[in-house]
Amino acid sequence: MPRPRILLTNDDGINARGIKTLAESLSDFAEISIVAPLTEMSAMGHAITISDPLKVTEIFRKNVHFGWAVGGTPADCVKIAIHGGLVETPDLVISGINQGANVGVDIIYSGTVSAAYEGTILGIPSMAISLDSFVQTDFHAAAKIAHIMSQKILEQGLPKGTLLNVNVPAGEYNAFKGFAITRQGSGTYKEKVDRREDPRKRVYYWLSGKRSYDDTDPEMDENAVREGFVAITPLHYELTNKDYLESLASWNLNLG
Repeated sequence: MPRPRILLTNDDGINARGIKTLAESLSDFAEISIVAPLTEMSAMGHAITISDPLKVTEIFRKNVHFGWAVGGTPADCVKIAIHGGLVETPDLVISGINQGANVGVDIIYSGTVSAAYEGTILGIPSMAISLDSFVQTDFHAAAKIAHIMSQKILEQGLPKGTLLNVNVPAGEYNAFKGFAITRQGSGTYKEKVDRREDPRKRVYYWLSGKRSYDDTDPEMDENAVREGFVAITPLHYELTNKDYLESLASWNLNLG
């Protein structure tokens, strides 16, 4: 029986430890291809490059092919990988393992999730996976979760237009409380904008923020992962607020 083909990408860049650990974990049962950004592309959202050429570089480690580095965004990587002929059409696209959770409003900005969205748009089952820590550098526990989830997706499939967004708690695998099926949380950020001047008195700004949680609902992704559960959220790119269609129609808009 042929081994499944899995395309790996991320937004932390091809040299990130998360994607290397992910590739090592999945290679025992699948053929792995890696096409990832040359440099970090965090918070790129679903940006694609249409005004500049995309340069692609083959990456070797210890004289062995590791993957392809693309001078573009995470979504670019998935497009180029499949439509540019860098890899055979995969059975599954996985984006990650990201350093830091992608929950709540983060999902909108996330390059990690957007790469998985791109795979979904192209009709390929896709998953984004993130570790809820910016300091933990051991991704083996998250890779074990990716191993479980990838085999389940290959076995069960996913609905058309739907991807899975997986967020793994920090800490050891044996400390996880289990899996939680969740919905996107409502957490946002308390924005902070620092206005500064460089030595030539030119003004620049540095953006930052602190995450804010407005709800304690355990079925929200952000709360489940903080409580030690692996949060799995089904997402789709159909953004219509269907509950509001009827109310909007009641405006009786006309061009008169």
